[in-house]
Amino acid sequence: MQMTKLGRTGIEVSKFCLGSMTWGTQNTIAEGHAQIDCALDAGINFVDTAEMYPVNPLSAETQGATESVIGDWFAAGGARDRMVLATKHSGNGIRWVRDGRDITPDSIPEAIDGSLARLKTDYIDLYQFHWPNRGSYMFRKNWTYDPTSQDRAATLQDMEDCLGALQREVDRGRIRAFGMSNEGAWGLTQWVNAAERVGGPRVATVQNEYSLMFRLNDTDVAETLHNEDIGMLSFSPLATGLLTGKYQNGAVPEGSRLSLSPELGGRKTPRAFAAVDAYLDVAKKHGIDPVHMAMAFVRDRPFIASAIFGATSIAQLEHIIAGADVVLGDEVMADIDTAHRAHPMPY
Repeated sequence: MQMTKLGRTGIEVSKFCLGSMTWGTQNTIAEGHAQIDCALDAGINFVDTAEMYPVNPLSAETQGATESVIGDWFAAGGARDRMVLATKHSGNGIRWVRDGRDITPDSIPEAIDGSLARLKTDYIDLYQFHWPNRGSYMFRKNWTYDPTSQDRAATLQDMEDCLGALQREVDRGRIRAFGMSNEGAWGLTQWVNAAERVGGPRVATVQNEYSLMFRLNDTDVAETLHNEDIGMLSFSPLATGLLTGKYQNGAVPEGSRLSLSPELGGRKTPRAFAAVDAYLDVAKKHGIDPVHMAMAFVRDRPFIASAIFGATSIAQLEHIIAGADVVLGDEVMADIDTAHRAHPMPY
């Protein structure tokens, strides 16, 4: 398993990261534990979760259950030092998490209290903000994105205040590093600048969507990541399962994400299925499993620290792990570029 370090932190992680957002809805506690064991045995030492998980569906009744699944694994004897653990602080909009309020210096210790209790651990390796308080153009909001209502001075002050609270958590030993999620180039640059001005943990990572189907981060975000030593943790590298080909020709496998989320978070479009066909053709031409091709493409992009994937069965997990050593040659990459030019914005 390829390994890398998160930003400038020195924290070493596998370039594949086990996502957990289905544990507690689509997956049972036992299934979550089996996935952790399988991943660790294969050399994947990185697990990502969030206080708002599980999803499919999100609900007040299940919120926090995914962290509890991981905590139960630790309580049952799972070795904490084998895992680099990342979780996230929910921001505004989830009404049953702190009444949907913004991330604030007061909410940070409160949220960490809750996560640590559910996770049954004393520390979090990577603590992430799930999205910036000012909003984000991620999750299809790019089509109507308008930042003109933002207050620059208030945003910068908010960042400085939150960094102060995060540093207090670092000093207490409760978090080791800080990352963002669903953040853009300007925001990442300002987080770096704020840490240089006032101290606090330097942003080490950003968790954004990235896949063959979604390459919005290839330009200004990629430039920022390179120049500021920030690693991207890509989520949905298989485009919520689209790139497996299992949803082609109207198929909706029982228990699949599409069966639970009919629009796949805005990803289900006529353009998407045409793009999937193009990438399946590339994989077939070169005799590569399409799942392995999709994962290898994301993992080896120069700005990617780790590719976060989810699995709802051990068979799916083992299938992904089996492609951990696949490397795409120049001819494959050239054909991928051709497909991308033909299908640049599938959703």
